[in-house]
Amino acid sequence: MHGERDIGFEIRTLSNLIRRDVERNIANMDPKPNGRIHGWAINYFYENRDRDIFQKDFEEKFSIRRSTASNMLKLMEKDGYIKRISVENDARLKKIVLTDKAVKIHKEICRDIAAREEKLRKGLSNEELAAFFRVTEKLKRNMENAE
Repeated sequence: MHGERDIGFEIRTLSNLIRRDVERNIANMDPKPNGRIHGWAINYFYENRDRDIFQKDFEEKFSIRRSTASNMLKLMEKDGYIKRISVENDARLKKIVLTDKAVKIHKEICRDIAAREEKLRKGLSNEELAAFFRVTEKLKRNMENAE
């Protein structure tokens, strides 16, 4: 512990509050994404639908290990949210494409994310937001360099 407050504890506490908000909102969606990350993943794939996205891109975007990404994508495929389609120039590579089911809930997910962002940003100035993002980038770099 470093003095009165610990960065890791504060991040974990905020993460728990965000998780609860996500879960509360997922309960009202139809169809429901299976798990919190599915909503974020569906949004990522939708926002990048104009280019080929592969598992490696997904791993890098969410800072997750290959095995974690593989398991998540298998579950999303099983649940009917994505398809993995071979690319013409290399049959071993499979791009990730959203299904109609996933596109249907994308709009709800966007509303949910926007509402959560509004809650998080409430009462924060542009300067405070800029400082927050600078600090979080440094924290992420610190953690990535520690591996």
